[in-house]
Amino acid sequence: MNKEFTCIVCPRGCHITVDEQNNVSGNFCPRGKNYVLKEMSAPERTLTSSIRITNRKNCVVSVKTSKPIPKGKIFEMMEVVNSLHAEAPVHVGDVVLHNPLGIDTDIVITKNIL
Repeated sequence: MNKEFTCIVCPRGCHITVDEQNNVSGNFCPRGKNYVLKEMSAPERTLTSSIRITNRKNCVVSVKTSKPIPKGKIFEMMEVVNSLHAEAPVHVGDVVLHNPLGIDTDIVITKNIL
């Protein structure tokens, strides 16, 4: 049985097919093949969200994981992120939380709030 994927590595969005022998077709570049093989064995995503800035009225700042996390941990990680907050000033790259859930990643700020 063939599996079909839409590659998300670049804006091209190749429609890639993988057969029973893990032969990959439809990818325009090698990155698409690598993406699909990784997606089949251990899918990962970079989580993006926002957290409250407590010393500013109605203010939030965007955050993300510093590295992709296992796709199956997204909802658990969102519970952690939803409990976070920061105080201004914050800067791009500031770490809000190191190693949440024991996953080798950090939650980092992605926007300056002065």
